[in-house]
Amino acid sequence: MEKYEIKSEVCVYQDSELSADDRELIESAKKATQSSYSPYSKFKVGAALRLQNGEIVTGSNQENASYPLGLCAERTAIFHAQHMHPDLPVQAIAIAAWANGHFYPEPISPCGACRQVMLEVEDRYQHPMRVLLYGAGGTHVVQTVKDLLPFQFVSSSLEK
Repeated sequence: MEKYEIKSEVCVYQDSELSADDRELIESAKKATQSSYSPYSKFKVGAALRLQNGEIVTGSNQENASYPLGLCAERTAIFHAQHMHPDLPVQAIAIAAWANGHFYPEPISPCGACRQVMLEVEDRYQHPMRVLLYGAGGTHVVQTVKDLLPFQFVSSSLEK
């Protein structure tokens, strides 16, 4: 038997410790929660991407009475950015969640489908995407999606 350890580094920041760019991205994600269409779950999620050119693109979760037909905030933002700017890598993504009249105290994490899409964007551009997970009690930051999804299935996986 072979055994190995997988490590991911997560830094937790208070708002005052974040850069102005990171605070701006988080505020954009928080604002994006307000465009969520979530009449069933009442769970509003906003995502904001900073592209390589500095532009911020946002998205929010969009639910449907037929639940599988909804779409998460992260994928809404990423697909819109890829459509509008297919040649620009994503530098960072911020994610925030709102429910019961307040932002969640602890950060929420992207679902598995969103992690896979985020990983594909990293792989496509060969550029790491910083991930900022906002919580009212602190923001968790990882330097690459690979820290959220250590076993990767990417384009090169299809060539083996």
